[in-house]
Amino acid sequence: MSDEPSIPAYRITDFHEADRPRERLARLGAKSLSDAELLAILLRVGIEGENAVQMGRRLLQSLGGIAGLHRASFDEVCAQKGIGPAKAAQIKAAIELGRRLVAASPDEKPVIHSPADAAALVQYEMSALEQEELWVLLLDTRNRVIRTETMYRGSLNSSQIRVGEIFKFAVRTNAASLIVVHNHPSGATRSM
Repeated sequence: MSDEPSIPAYRITDFHEADRPRERLARLGAKSLSDAELLAILLRVGIEGENAVQMGRRLLQSLGGIAGLHRASFDEVCAQKGIGPAKAAQIKAAIELGRRLVAASPDEKPVIHSPADAAALVQYEMSALEQEELWVLLLDTRNRVIRTETMYRGSLNSSQIRVGEIFKFAVRTNAASLIVVHNHPSGATRSM
């Protein structure tokens, strides 16, 4: 037996109705829920001794938060206690829907006014990459993004770049300007 006191595992149905994640989402909107509560809605049910919110909290803690969950492979998500292929598929599908939502409006081309705008545009997808990649954002004369293209894939901490290839691609696309971005999967930041 363990000497550690156990935390009571209340079922979601034991919560007051106003405190249940699904009901709060309907009443107050999705923004009012924590990450664990949003995951609980996807998970639907917990496991013995752990309700869906506690399970969501554990999953986030184990995988490094939302970004870690995004980066984790399908098999890594399945390997978590209480998560099988069906729940892992629901989680990965929800993350992919979020990514597609960002890319879904081709008529509403993002406009880049600053380095922060460029970073915000690619941060979600690049945060999930496990190796260095170099992307090029091609812009029109009004700084609207025409296209984003992955130009190079490297290793964990390096990538080889042939500058001529980048400009050749931009000229062929008839871009007025371009922005080069890359990630650091190791977490290290460097200035150039």
